[in-house]
Amino acid sequence: MAAEGDVELELETEENCSERPADKPRKHDSGAADLERVTDYAEEKEIQSSNLETAMSVIGDRRSREQKAKQEREKELAKVTIKREDVELIMNEMEISRVAAERSLREHMGNVVEALIALTN
Repeated sequence: MAAEGDVELELETEENCSERPADKPRKHDSGAADLERVTDYAEEKEIQSSNLETAMSVIGDRRSREQKAKQEREKELAKVTIKREDVELIMNEMEISRVAAERSLREHMGNVVEALIALTN
């Protein structure tokens, strides 16, 4: 039979097991606090409507100038005369569409050799 002292030891060990282990320090809490500081800064920053309107008008002006320059370039290219035989030669040799062959010829002022060199590079 067990002595009274043996029983008390068993009870003490059972009581120690039922206790929760010591809380571990949380490492992720500091990262969350840093994230909150960053998002708070971003939320406080506001865009003024006058600055936004100015930026949009600058972008719109730039786009309209680019479109106008592109249209002028297309008009210049349309004025270049090209030979039908040259277009067919480039189409057959490079295996490209008629539109691409004509475009290349027009960009190189009808010069077949330069057009072919540009297409191969």
